[in-house]
Amino acid sequence: MKPEIPVREALLQGVKLLGDARVPEPRLTAEVLLCHALHRERSYLYGHPEQLLSELEWIHYGRYLDERMRGKPTQYITKVQEFYGRPFRVSPAVLIPRPETEHVIEAAMKVAPAARQVLDIGTGSGAIAVTLALEMRYAAVTGTDISPAALAVARQNAEANRASVPFAACDLGSAIAARCMDLVVSNPPYVPLEDKSTIQVEVRDHEPEVALYGGPKGTETYQRLIPDAARILKPGGWLVMELGYRSLDAVRAMLGAPWGAIEVTADLAGWPRVIAAQYRSGTAPRDPIDVPGNLTRP
Repeated sequence: MKPEIPVREALLQGVKLLGDARVPEPRLTAEVLLCHALHRERSYLYGHPEQLLSELEWIHYGRYLDERMRGKPTQYITKVQEFYGRPFRVSPAVLIPRPETEHVIEAAMKVAPAARQVLDIGTGSGAIAVTLALEMRYAAVTGTDISPAALAVARQNAEANRASVPFAACDLGSAIAARCMDLVVSNPPYVPLEDKSTIQVEVRDHEPEVALYGGPKGTETYQRLIPDAARILKPGGWLVMELGYRSLDAVRAMLGAPWGAIEVTADLAGWPRVIAAQYRSGTAPRDPIDVPGNLTRP
């Protein structure tokens, strides 16, 4: 029998179910899931509150609510996440892009605005690589990842956003020739394995471990990434990396010679989020730049 459920009632039922299940932001989540079931924008919910759901829409909505109450992230249900104002496809093969990672984009464009050859190591969904390719109009951007499944998602995102970005399957930057890049960026795995039992269920049980955990201390990937970037970068080139919680001191200690002009960006909560360093070996480095905003020189 076809249900006689209007949009307003379906939304209220979803809010209650999600709230009772202690899902964060139950109202917003119910709106997003109902819109996904209806294939509509959020404005439709309030412009057509009496519109009856079809049987198929009701079935889909119920399934989405059930998946979310069981801990599946909303983005893996809708299969999309916005990053830097653009939609990116996501799947359990890739980490869900976070707003904090947009600081990597901003820092990269500030310290290396003239970069022509750019590499995104551990590209995942391709959010960083695609965004830089579109925002840095004259840069040739390449992405690497160890996961073929992640690269398949990244290629879809490059095509959907009309960005010309080639991708290579390899560990870190091992497929990239030496001394060929002006800028290397990365959001590496940085969660300590010892924190696995304490992180959110949505993250621990659904997002890919290879993109989450950076080793026992969480800084082991940086220990391999920094020397690899030194091999890849041209003299005077820049390395820009997202930082894990409480990892600044350990990562900065890894950036001895031949690195200099170290810059740190704090996120909106005040935590050190991005670190940038210039590769200086074999050349007289340019003078450190004065960077506006929240880029500071420790």
